Amino acid sequence: MSVQVLLVAGARPNYMKVAPIYWAVRENRALPLRLELLHTGQHYDESMSGSFFRDLDLPEPSINLGVGSGSHAAQTAKVMTGFEQVLLEKRPHVVVVVGDVNSTAACALVTAKIQLDGVGRLGRPLLVHVEAGLRSRDRRMPEEVNRVVTDAISDALFTTCRDATPNLIAEGIPEERIRFVGNPMIDSLRRTLAAAEGSTLLDDLGLRGRAFGLCTLHRPSNVDVPEILEMLLDALAEIAADVPVVLPLHPRTRQRIEQFGLGERVAVLRRPVRQAPRRGIVGLEPLSYVEMLQALRATQFVLTDSGGIQEETTALGVPCVTLRENTERPVTVLEGTNVLAPLERRAIPAALDDARRKVAGGVRIPELWDGRAGERIATALAELVEG
Repeated sequence: MSVQVLLVAGARPNYMKVAPIYWAVRENRALPLRLELLHTGQHYDESMSGSFFRDLDLPEPSINLGVGSGSHAAQTAKVMTGFEQVLLEKRPHVVVVVGDVNSTAACALVTAKIQLDGVGRLGRPLLVHVEAGLRSRDRRMPEEVNRVVTDAISDALFTTCRDATPNLIAEGIPEERIRFVGNPMIDSLRRTLAAAEGSTLLDDLGLRGRAFGLCTLHRPSNVDVPEILEMLLDALAEIAADVPVVLPLHPRTRQRIEQFGLGERVAVLRRPVRQAPRRGIVGLEPLSYVEMLQALRATQFVLTDSGGIQEETTALGVPCVTLRENTERPVTVLEGTNVLAPLERRAIPAALDDARRKVAGGVRIPELWDGRAGERIATALAELVEG
C-alpha cells in the first residue's frame, strides 16, 4: 500500500527542513511513501521563497494556498480555511509540519480536528511535527506559542536535539511519541555547500578573500521598535568600523529602517558593485539560500536574530551572536558557536568577542547533526504507518 504524506512548508526556514525528507523518499524507492508538497504562501515573493525550491532541488509545490501577509490572526485563519479544503480533497494518511511559523500551528490545528471517514485509525491523518520540543520559555514570542500548540496536539514528535525530549515530557507528552532524529537543516546545508561555492555573491560584492561580517535582522521585537532598531544599527556600526558588515534586508526590516528615518545608517547596494566599502553596514536585497550559505562559509562572524542561522553557524564553526535574550536552541550555546547578547548597546560587541574566543577554544557539532536526519525521518514515517 502506498501511503500519502503531505509535507507542509510556509516560510523560508521550512524548506530546508522538508527538503531532506523529500530527497530521502525520492532516493529510496523501497519506502511505501508518496509525498506531496504544500506551500501555504506565508512567504510569498520570489526573493523570500521561490528561489529556495530551485536551490534545494525541490519541485514546485503541487498545492499553493497563496495566503500572503497579514496579522497573525488573519494569516492563521487563511491558512486554516485553505488547508481544510485540501485535507477534504486529498485525504492524506500523514501530515508533516515543520518548525514554528504560523503555517505550522494552523495546519496542525486543522489536522488534529478534522474528521475523515476511512482515513487511518484516528479517522484523520496522523500529525507529525519535525523540530519538536524546542523551547525559549518566552511566551511573548509568537513562535514559542506555535511550538507549544503544535507539540501538544501532534501524534508523533521528531526532535533535532537531546534537550527537546525532557521539554516535551515535562509538558505531558508520552515518551513513546517522541523520536530523536537529528537536524534536517544540517542535511540541507551539507548537500548544498558545493553549489554555494559556485555562487557569484562574493565576486559581485568584491568580497572574495576579504574580511567581512554578516548580519540578519527580522524579528518584530527587534525591528518594530524605533529605539531598539536604532540601537542595533549603532552597535553594528561600531563593529563595522573595522570590517564591512553585510546586512541582507528582510522586507520588514527595510520598511522599518525607512519608516523610522534610519536609512542613512545603511549603505544599500545593488549588485554587482565589484567593490564593497572597506567598512560600514552594507545593505543588500534578500539572498537566495546558496548565496546565504556562501556568505556564511566565508564570513568572519555573524550577528542574527534567526533561529536557523544559530544552527548553521554551529555546523560551520563560525562565531555567532544571537541578538536576543533567549534561544530555543540552547545546544548551539552549550556545544556550538553561539553567544546570546542582551539588547544593550555595549553588550553586543562584547558578546562578539566572547563568540570569537569560544570558537578559538574549540566547539563541537551536536549529536546527529550528520546529514542523515532526512533518512531517519523517512524511515520513521514508514514505521508509523506500518505499525
